[in-house]
Amino acid sequence: MADQPPSRLPITFGTVTDKNIEQLKVLNRAIFPINYPERMYKDVLAYTDVTHLAYHNDVLVGAIACRMERAAQAAPKLYILTLGVLAPYRGLGAGTALLERCLAHVASQLPEVQQAVLHVQTNNEEAIRFYQRFGFELGETITGYYKRLDPPDAVLLTKDLRASSAAAGPHTNGSAS
Repeated sequence: MADQPPSRLPITFGTVTDKNIEQLKVLNRAIFPINYPERMYKDVLAYTDVTHLAYHNDVLVGAIACRMERAAQAAPKLYILTLGVLAPYRGLGAGTALLERCLAHVASQLPEVQQAVLHVQTNNEEAIRFYQRFGFELGETITGYYKRLDPPDAVLLTKDLRASSAAAGPHTNGSAS
């Protein structure tokens, strides 16, 4: 009997509020090797339309947290602060659903946003492949980006959101998570 690929996890979405931001903090502490500063969560609360929580059977299993970056005389960028799914739920489509939902929202509601960007630790090959399936391209490597991680270097990943109105869909060169 051949192994069957895992089915997509039934997911419902929620928005982050000042009443449930603690859930996001607990989730991030469980997933990431970094304790994010309080200012990041203030940014998240300022941009709740681009931050999404993923629930399975009313249990928070993942989240994407973003903010908008605005530079003088430049189009705003979507900066992905975190995208994480609890380990038992990985590979079941929750991360894909979160990224698709976020990018679709930006495409339909924030057309002035022309680029999505994020940093990934250089040795996190799984995350780099995940984002590449969605058309993110490798950019520069930033030496010493992470102060308390080994390796401390990060790679910048970027996606041109003007390239396709179907910005949310993965490319066909790999299976969706």
